[in-house]
Amino acid sequence: MHQEDDAPDIGQITSVNGSHATARLGEGAMTLGAGSARLTIGRLVAMRTHHSRVVGVIAKLTAVQRPDMTGVNLIADIDLLGEIRRRGEPDAFFQRGVTDYPTIGDQLAEIGAEELKLIHRISRGDTIEVGRLQLDDSIPAYINFDEMLHKHFAILGTTGVGKSTSVSLILNEILNKHTNLRIFLIDPHNEYGNCFGEQAKVMSPKNLRLPYWLFNFEEIVDVFFRGRPGVEEETEILSELIPAAKAQFAANRRDRLLMRKLAGGHTADTPVPYRISDLVALIKERMGKLENRSSWTKYQRIVTRIETLGQDSRYSFMFDNLLVDDIMTDVISELLRLPPEGQPITVMQLAGFPAEVVDSVVSVLCRMAFDFGTWSDGAAPILVACEEAHRYVPADRRLGFGPTRKALSRIAKEGRKYGVYLAAVTQRPAELDPTILSQCSTVFAMRMSNDRDQAIVRSAIPDAGSSLLDFLPSLGTAEAIAFGEGVALPTRFHFSEVPKEQIPRSRAGERDQEFESVGDIDMGFISAVVDRWREATTTIPRPRLSVVDGETVSAESEWTTTHYAPDPADFR
Repeated sequence: MHQEDDAPDIGQITSVNGSHATARLGEGAMTLGAGSARLTIGRLVAMRTHHSRVVGVIAKLTAVQRPDMTGVNLIADIDLLGEIRRRGEPDAFFQRGVTDYPTIGDQLAEIGAEELKLIHRISRGDTIEVGRLQLDDSIPAYINFDEMLHKHFAILGTTGVGKSTSVSLILNEILNKHTNLRIFLIDPHNEYGNCFGEQAKVMSPKNLRLPYWLFNFEEIVDVFFRGRPGVEEETEILSELIPAAKAQFAANRRDRLLMRKLAGGHTADTPVPYRISDLVALIKERMGKLENRSSWTKYQRIVTRIETLGQDSRYSFMFDNLLVDDIMTDVISELLRLPPEGQPITVMQLAGFPAEVVDSVVSVLCRMAFDFGTWSDGAAPILVACEEAHRYVPADRRLGFGPTRKALSRIAKEGRKYGVYLAAVTQRPAELDPTILSQCSTVFAMRMSNDRDQAIVRSAIPDAGSSLLDFLPSLGTAEAIAFGEGVALPTRFHFSEVPKEQIPRSRAGERDQEFESVGDIDMGFISAVVDRWREATTTIPRPRLSVVDGETVSAESEWTTTHYAPDPADFR
């Protein structure tokens, strides 16, 4: 007989249904154990049956007055989780679900350390260790690496509960598996730059190359209109002339390979290069053919929008003149860290991007990750980890940017077929599209005090033992409840302590240190800040480089004034 079968009985089953049981506890049940081992809500117990030990979690304790008024009966409401069965002596195993239900009169017993290890043991697939069980901190909390990753996962928790540190811990554990997995982390607050050491390539507007011609039509319209809805008349003009500019670029470059790619026809979404000057020239050419001068307005507005945008230094990461070439292969290689050598994770820091273009940038990056997985038949597995996921895929479909929602939704719904996986991280699950959360098979729920957030998490987790979610408002810092395919059963645990160099550090910490020396700020310092402030939004010249007699020389600017007149040199 298994040694845990000798555990003392602490009560007797009085009622059972498909997912719950009720037991009347014995006189000494509440005095068993000490400290964290006391019998209370959240503790696991076992119900002895003829063929197994049914495992449950105590969801509620009640004291009921006895009919003879001689005292009280202690009643425990128990959620059924699974059962410990045996293939033979001493080969015991735990399985989710119940096949051999307890009946009235069956005995209730405590669960000891050995059975806790057995219950939380993951027998199939690779695992990562993320912390220690709350029930017994001598037992590691393991996560099924394959199930968690290949079926998406989510990390939820309000600000200040250690959510970002937990993200760093999990991603570092994944990196330590030394797989060919590429990780693309969307970092909206520039927190994670130092969390992964030399394994990370940190990208920002300063070193990002993301040519405007890689944006599909909806994305480039969002850029041209600075995050506002496009004017229908103007977007119709762009939808006609952007493909023409692409064809003109290929023809003028005499790029036979590019022309062959376009021979079958192309659209405004085809990711091939074109020049902004060609687009402006085509717009002005069409404007010049108009007989009614009152119709010029919409064309002139488009030209003004484009030229103003190109002269804004904040957009140099996408409108740098040197990017007007077919560098799509190089961009993908840099963003997705392929071929798989050196740095396997890209940290995309978004804090330095213009606010009105962030959504379209995220859309391009997520769409490219999905499309690369699709057209490569999943040859290079990619994990897209999205911080502040509720910002890009909001529950209210009237909010947010449609293409960004579409890109992340495609990863959530179809990505696993092509080796593209999603990690959704958010502090407001109530504001996240429920479809995204429902696609995450493993959920790490940290402390949440908002009723709407708790309700959303509860509705997304049909797992037995969901009564553990009642603990959400009172969880400690770095404590979580894990549900889903990545764990053997719903598990409450503490995340492991993270090395100091792996702790995410937001700018708030830097500002706190600056406040200590605020007395050193003088008028010269303020003047320097004002200069930097102004430089961030000044217009910049963009000289185009041309090749003459084998030498690279500066030619007329790619970006023009509103009085632009096409020059034949623009089409060489």
